[in-house]
Amino acid sequence: MPTAFVLINADIGLELDVLRDLKKVEGVYEVFAVYGVYDIIARVKADTMDKLKEIITQHIRRIDKVRSTLTLIVSE
Repeated sequence: MPTAFVLINADIGLELDVLRDLKKVEGVYEVFAVYGVYDIIARVKADTMDKLKEIITQHIRRIDKVRSTLTLIVSE
């Protein structure tokens, strides 16, 4: 099953809003608020690589308060 970790920068002060929105996205299995260069880390799974890409590009990256992302696709 294709899996990725998505590192997310959110608008300042709105990290918890993004965290809440991410939990509603189908395919997002875990979400963590973190300290450091990124604000949030999400673990995403899908049945196919195309579906994984769709979740990231069409759903996660389009959340209004998301400023930037870095996607790390897990090698199997």
